Amino acid sequence: MNIVCLLGSPRSNGNSTTMARRFLETAAGLGAATRVFSLNSLNYKGCQGCYACKKDLDHCILKDDLSEVLAAVRDADILVSASPVYFGEVSSQLKGFIDRTFSYLKPDYLTNPNPSRLQGGKQWVFMISQGHGDSDTFADIYPRYAYFMKWLGFGETHCLRACGVRAAGEVATQGGVMAEVEALARQLMVPKA
Repeated sequence: MNIVCLLGSPRSNGNSTTMARRFLETAAGLGAATRVFSLNSLNYKGCQGCYACKKDLDHCILKDDLSEVLAAVRDADILVSASPVYFGEVSSQLKGFIDRTFSYLKPDYLTNPNPSRLQGGKQWVFMISQGHGDSDTFADIYPRYAYFMKWLGFGETHCLRACGVRAAGEVATQGGVMAEVEALARQLMVPKA
């Protein structure tokens, strides 16, 4: 199992990062190969809307630090995206990556029943941490991005949320959330029949 993890938090010990690292430790302990990209440490631009990936190329034309990330996700079985909620949305670091996934779509993506260039069978794990304690608040984030990830060919999507966590790493004290993280990692490492 090949897992690529994108850390969208600018804090190296933030709550979404803490969740993601526990997931990766659990999966690696069960034999997964893991690769982590801290998006905040990379130098990249957002999608330029140039449509080169729909005209002349089958990948994004930009050559920056995100090129390696996009290539790694192509080869992954599982993509883990971890982000804090900032102003009711994923971090700008993660949003920049998401916008660049437009390059995964085929030129005729609007009418093609199989619009993605990615190989099928991939899974997406979305980890969100938020300071707001009400789980109904910002509950719209996951379904919105799950829609796009399914469009990109991710057959299964999973969401893990930690609400009411503000201090860096505070989520580690929430046994229930961390147990869910570990359980999902174990579940995804079981071979499909």
